[in-house]
Order: sequence, then C-alpha cells, then structure tokens
Amino acid sequence: MQLGMIGLGRMGANIVRRLMRAGHDAVVFDIDAAAVSRIASEGATGATDLDDFVAALVAPRAVWLMLPHGPTTEAHVQAMAQRLQAGDTLIDGGNSHFHDDVRRAEQLAARGIRYLDVGTSGGVHGLERGYCMMIGGDRPAFERLDPIFKALAPGRGDIPATGSREGLDARAEQGYLYCGAAGAGHFVKMIHNGIEYGMMQAIAEGFDILRNVSKASIPENRRYDLNLADIAEVWRRGSVVSSWLLDLTAEALAENPTLSRFDGVVEDSGEGRWTVQAAIEEAVPAEVLTAALYARFRSRQDHTFAEKVLSAMRYKFGGHVESKG
Repeated sequence: MQLGMIGLGRMGANIVRRLMRAGHDAVVFDIDAAAVSRIASEGATGATDLDDFVAALVAPRAVWLMLPHGPTTEAHVQAMAQRLQAGDTLIDGGNSHFHDDVRRAEQLAARGIRYLDVGTSGGVHGLERGYCMMIGGDRPAFERLDPIFKALAPGRGDIPATGSREGLDARAEQGYLYCGAAGAGHFVKMIHNGIEYGMMQAIAEGFDILRNVSKASIPENRRYDLNLADIAEVWRRGSVVSSWLLDLTAEALAENPTLSRFDGVVEDSGEGRWTVQAAIEEAVPAEVLTAALYARFRSRQDHTFAEKVLSAMRYKFGGHVESKG
C-alpha cells in the first residue's frame, strides 16, 4: 500500500522506514528539506510542499501526521482538509488531545474525509521493535489500512500467549487495536502515558532510596554501598518488576552509574496532565498518577537522583533531551 507521511522527526522517519522494509510505498514531506532528502534517498518519494505531496498520492489517499500536538498538528489538519477529497483518510499519529479528535473527525466527515487517531508507542526503538498502536475513528478506514498497521506493529514475537482470549481481537496480540470511535485511540494512549509516569516514578524513587542508604546519616551498621547497575540487572532477570523501563534503566546505569549527564529536570509532554483531568472528570481516584505528575513539576525546582533516573529513562526510550534547569 501507499502512505503519505508528514513529519519526519524521531518517530515519523522510522515509521516510514519500517513500512518500506515491509514493501509499502511512502510519500513524505517535512519543513526540513534535508530530512525529506534523507528518506527519499532510502526509497521514499519526497515532496517539496503540501500540494506536491498530495499530488504524489494515489486515491483513496492515506495521510499520516506525525507532528507535535497542538498548533502544529491543527494547522496541518486544516491544510489537509482543504486538499484531500472524499474517501481519503487523514491519520493523526501524534499525542493529540482526544477532544480535538472528536472535533476534527466531525469536521472532516462533512467533507467525506475519514479520520483516524492513532496513539503510537515505541519511541526511538520502534524501527526495530515495532510500534504499539491504539486506534480510534472511522472503522472502515481502519480495516482498509490494516496492512499498514500490521507492518508497523511488533507482532507476537516471543511473548507468551495469554490464556482465555477466545473470541477477543487477535490483532491485540500483534500489538495494535481498534479501540472505538473518534478519540478512543488517543484516549487509550493518554491513559497509557499516565500509567507510564507512575511506573517511571516508582522505579526512580526506588533507586533513589537504594542510593541514599549509604549516607552518613544512616547508622553505620545499616549503611550499604550498593551497586545500582547490578541491582537493575538482577531485577531484569525473573523479577516481578522486570519491564522495558527497567531494561532502559539498567542500560543507563551501566553506562554512567552516577547519571552525571542528567541534571534531574523532567518535562511532561501533556498526556499526564490530561490523564489527571480525565480522572477528575470521571471522579476516579488516581493518587499515584497524580503524584507522579506533580513530581515532574517539582523536578524543575530542585533535583534528586530519582529525577536523573527519570531523565535517563526518557532519553533511552524516546530520545528526549531534558532542558537544563
């Protein structure tokens, strides 16, 4: 199949590469002409502007936006609304707020344009590992583009099958899922990222406690000089807290046990705040996720080793370089 990609950053470019590896065709555009040239040299069709981009696509067109949420994505949705035709599909694979998806889907439907919101998880490792995708919006568009999602997804790999899944969607076992109407994909991804905040915070705080047990204020007979890199490694092997986040932590600690390259400033990309807002709207207690969000706010005022661990994990899975406080 053919897919058009607008946005060739950390994830957009690798999504295109993974699709081309699977035999699909790609038309690409980015405001950075060098980024377009790089992907074009690998087999994609590069476009010089949005009109050129749309002209290179075969109807019914499928256009994927992989852009920062907010004004940038909104501007490109509106630009595509003016250029696409009835029967075409517009996909937002970024981290937009699900309220925006509902509005955009209604606006585009009036023009006969189908809309999909795709919560995409995989970060900078997605090219090799694949992307976990949570998809909302027009169901027929999802079904038509299933080969695209299947190519991007991780597949079953060596993860053991879950029992008692008879009658459930087999695509979930491949790493992608149609979640429901417009906004459902980004809503599920939003909660995923809120949970991610909590898991990361728990790991980070645990390693901070392990590190500080050697402080002079601790009685000498209960003071331990622990090797954090080795502890992270042993926890990866059969422990109930083993996870990809722990894998990344172990790697970061092995490379730099003091995490001196990180200053402890931890940004939040929006989904944690939206998760807490959704919890408030639904009157659902979310103490852990809320506390994890507030911890990121506090990190911009004073920094602990826990924040350095958080920064290290964010760098490892997403290539995020934290701002200096």
